[in-house]
Formats: sequence, C-alpha cells, structure tokens
Amino acid sequence: MSDKKKVNIVIDTFGGDNGPEVVVRGAVKGLEENSNVTIYLTGHEEELKNLLSQYAYDKDRIRVVNATEEITCHDAPVEAVKKKKDSSLVVALNLVKDGTCDAFISAGSSGAILAGGQFVVGRTRGIKRTPLGVMVPTSGKPSFLLDCGANVDARPEVLVQFARMGSIYMENIEGRKNPTVAIVNIGTEEEKGNALVKETYPLLKACKDINFVGSIEAREIPDGKVDVIVTEAFVGNVIIKLYEGLGKTLLSEIKTSMLSSFKSKVGAILVKKPMKKTLSKFSASNKGGAPLLGLKGLVVKIHGNAKEGEVISAIRQCNEFVQKDVSGKIIEGLIAEEENDKSE
Repeated sequence: MSDKKKVNIVIDTFGGDNGPEVVVRGAVKGLEENSNVTIYLTGHEEELKNLLSQYAYDKDRIRVVNATEEITCHDAPVEAVKKKKDSSLVVALNLVKDGTCDAFISAGSSGAILAGGQFVVGRTRGIKRTPLGVMVPTSGKPSFLLDCGANVDARPEVLVQFARMGSIYMENIEGRKNPTVAIVNIGTEEEKGNALVKETYPLLKACKDINFVGSIEAREIPDGKVDVIVTEAFVGNVIIKLYEGLGKTLLSEIKTSMLSSFKSKVGAILVKKPMKKTLSKFSASNKGGAPLLGLKGLVVKIHGNAKEGEVISAIRQCNEFVQKDVSGKIIEGLIAEEENDKSE
C-alpha cells in the first residue's frame, strides 16, 4: 500500500450511542489495514487521549483536535450547526472544508450532518442536490439506494443526477461495470407511478450514460435485481427504516423460535455457523456508512449505534473513495453529460 495516496480522515467522536470509546477503538484498528491513512479525532481532548493511552498505535497517525461542544439529536440541526461552532461535528467538517482532511465520518445527528455537509463543506459546482446513498443488503450483491434521507420532494432532473452519481459510485467503489439503474415505483409498467415518477421515467430512459432498466417495486429490492435504486428521500427513508425494523423483528422471532425447546436448541447449534454466515450479509459493519454525494469533500454518516466494526468499515470506504477519486469522476461525468445535452 506504500504507493497509495496519503489520506486524512476526520472522525467526530461525539453523537454516537456507544460513546467515544467505540470510535477510538475502531480508529486504532482501522489504521492496521489502511497504512496510508492518518486519522483525526474531534472531541474532548483529555478524554480522547486517555482512551488512546490504552492502545499501542503509531502516534504520528492519530491526531486529536479539541472540541468543547456537542450537537445532539435534540438540537435543531441547522441552528446547531450555525451556533455550535466548537462542536465536534462542526470542527471536523471544517477540517474537510479547509483541505486538512479528505473525508469525514460521524455517528451523530443525521440532520446536523446533512446541514453541515451543505453549509460547511458545500456543494460542488453543477450539483443540484446532494443525495445520501446507502448500500442495502439483498439475496445477491448489495444495491445502492439514493436518496435515503437528504432531499424530500426532489425534482425529476435532480433524480436523474442522482442516478448518474449512483452509477459512478457503484462502478468505482463496487466494481460494477455498466451498473443497472431503476426507479422505485408502485408497478413495473412505464405508465404507472405518481407525478414525480412519471416525469422522471422518460428522462432516465433518455440518458445515454446510465444503464436504466425501468421501475422496481419495493418487494423486488431484496432480490438484488438492480445495482442502483433511485428515489426521493421520503420514499427512500421509509424503505430503509422498514428494512431495519423488519430485519430486527425477524431476527428476534428466529432466536425465540430456536430457543423454545430442547430439540430446537440442538437444531440451533447445528445451524449456528451457516446462519451466522448468512446474517453477516446484513451487517452494517461490512458496508461502511452512507455517503453524502456531490460535496466538495467526502461526508459519511454511520449508524447512531455503530460499533467498532462499522467505524473500521467506514474508514476503509473513505480510503477507497478518495483513492479512486470518486468525487472527481462524478463531476467529470455530470459535466460531460450536461455538455452533450446542450449540444443536442
């Protein structure tokens, strides 16, 4: 990895449900598999240094940046970003804005991260809206769904741009050549859908730079039929929340059933290893976080209850994103297509 570009990643240690201990542990372990990465940690300096003292690591590759304030889920996002200038989240985002760091990771308030990404880091020229994308588990390869929470009531031309950004992301990060793209709909027929879908469908169909395959119903998403799933944030967020809730319920019911009798307990022992392998496909720790695409720097949101595995995975994700210059490729792709549209 010595020939790789040096990458600086800043992690907001406040805001997560499991405290800074998990973030610090994940950061230290994340260094082990990313030898070209330097990590900045924002939060209470003394507390972070005390936590770091418990580990053996390269002292030159983890730097602590003091922050005296914290933005919580109870704060109004936009107001908090504007007023709490010394919060760990805003301090971290400013390190991306000024070029000190290439990427930002946080388990904090989703609203504050979205607001901070927009107001502190800023949108790249030509980007209409910045979508939050997330890898959703399927029976096959994971699909990339965007937007899952940043832009409610997006316009048709914005969804087209999301499709292009999602395609570039999947081709570069997941290695999917000519990734398939579908729009979330209530049926697969072209004439179905609400006004937004009906207006967006022909625009996507006319795009020469994406592999648009039509509509996808929510029940088809878990089958992994497409690589990129496009929708506006309201629908996208409902899909993700249903995914999480249903997964939690099914897992709880399976565990209850397996422990209901002596025979079922014996059976549980026999299927434990293959079951664990199957369930690992649905673990957030393997997929990194949700990137906010289209900003001047990389901003990644991880789950509020993220554990060290998800932190490690997000570090890996950010490193790969920067190495492959996904942001630059998104801009190049969008500008090239806009020029093609004008020439036609």
